[in-house]
Amino acid sequence: MPTSAEPTRDTAAHDGATHDTATAAHDTNDDVWKSDEMVAQWVAGAAERERRRAGQRRLMAELLPFDDDEAFTFVDLGAGTGAATKVVLDRFPRASAVLAEYSPQMTAEGERALSGYEGRFRYVEHDLARGGWPDELPSTVPAVISSLCVHHLPDPRKRALFSEIFEHLAPGGWYLNYDAVSTEDPVVEAAWLRAGDRLDPEAAAKRAHRSPEEERRHENHVRHMIPLAPQLGFLRDAGFEGIDVYWKELDYVLYGGRRPASG
Repeated sequence: MPTSAEPTRDTAAHDGATHDTATAAHDTNDDVWKSDEMVAQWVAGAAERERRRAGQRRLMAELLPFDDDEAFTFVDLGAGTGAATKVVLDRFPRASAVLAEYSPQMTAEGERALSGYEGRFRYVEHDLARGGWPDELPSTVPAVISSLCVHHLPDPRKRALFSEIFEHLAPGGWYLNYDAVSTEDPVVEAAWLRAGDRLDPEAAAKRAHRSPEEERRHENHVRHMIPLAPQLGFLRDAGFEGIDVYWKELDYVLYGGRRPASG
């Protein structure tokens, strides 16, 4: 399966953790995102990853339909350490965020990372894989964002999540998702691999010499990843309009849409 971690780029593509209810015997998400050691390893490389993602983070914020000085509250699902939230809060000084996250370790790191935004954010414990919209989240919001977490969900849960988001968006409210996707086309797969290795000359060596911990994280990363087209279909089926791929580079995408203003 071609993904951002295999074959093109060896990344730990995660902002927020999810619990995989489809794994009956053993939960590999717990192994990764509820492990102090694994989260510490992930955090150690976060600054470099965020440097590479800076443009996509800014674009997500710019796509939100708010005036510069407008006060609003948005939800960040699978928020992880709050990297996406931070950019939105910087862009809109009167905005506030509710961050939904499954991993206590990631939440603790996020609270430290966002300490300069005291009073403008709060975390809510929420496992995206289990479904439902917790009472601790606002029942209606003008915007929902997610980053690098939807790909952890099995397809039925992806579809259900998009419907849940739609139901809790205010009319005219937007949902934006930055994530990794796969392809079923071997020609595209080869092109992604070729370009990814040229952009990162160390990528091939990283793939060939993963530590056991890195291999577990990689397997967790790719197991539910799917192509882009079905995910856009899930948005359409949920009722979104204005659906577009607002940015794409190889196996990374930023897509979304809005709830109709009249519905």
